[in-house]
Amino acid sequence: METRELRYFVTVAEELHFSRAAERLGIAQPPLSRAIQQLERRLGVTLFDRDRRGVTLTGAGRVLLGEARSVLDGAAAAARRARRAASSPRSLTLVTKAGTNHELLRELLDANAAGPDPAEIEVLLCGMGEQARMLRDGRADVALMHRPFDDLAGFDTEDLLTEQLIAILPAGHPLAARTSLTTAEINDIPDLPVARWPRHDATYEPGPGPEIHDQLQLAQLIALGQAVGVNCASARSALWSAHAAIPLTDSPTVTTVLAWPPHSRSLAVAALVRTAAEL
Repeated sequence: METRELRYFVTVAEELHFSRAAERLGIAQPPLSRAIQQLERRLGVTLFDRDRRGVTLTGAGRVLLGEARSVLDGAAAAARRARRAASSPRSLTLVTKAGTNHELLRELLDANAAGPDPAEIEVLLCGMGEQARMLRDGRADVALMHRPFDDLAGFDTEDLLTEQLIAILPAGHPLAARTSLTTAEINDIPDLPVARWPRHDATYEPGPGPEIHDQLQLAQLIALGQAVGVNCASARSALWSAHAAIPLTDSPTVTTVLAWPPHSRSLAVAALVRTAAEL
């Protein structure tokens, strides 16, 4: 299979419409259709069911979609990391969700800088759940991620910090004076819905709370009295005076991990992992 064919296939699978896929790829529809037919003949399977109602993926097509995305991400990652290694072999890119674990990140960067022959680290700040994709497609070499919320499948990890969750309420709310809360209690606040973060697949659990895209949006909605947030206990350092943080006694623990692709042979990544383990 050629990466061009896989890119064509993934685009059709995402659009489920040959004309839209061809427009997105910047090619005419007939050569796109021929490329998909050739791919099906080469594999000996049917990838799409086509009828008057439209185009749908077959079981074989759904399997290939996941695999093809991994292959394309791997090809892109190889190119990006090769260019980065050529331009600066002692550098690496670390990605983390904006607004998360600032103190831990600062300690990690300081410990790296204090070591012998320290790597030059570029920090990329991303949105919720974007770290895994950025590791897989080569935009990042290592990432700060959170178990059990982030997608850690296929990565090597080093545990850094395990902590409880807290509820973040408007400072003037009656429950803000409590020393602890339960998950059931914050879910039953009639005038304050729990904000909803996106899942791995970028969709949201159903519920009345607002859909949150970043920490700043959450902070402002809480300060305005329009939502209650749930976050790691380390988020206390970034709270506003308009916020109150209450421990959740029945919450699961969250572990911040340093994650990297298992095939990495970067000396800079290896040195940072050793520093993290010692820290």
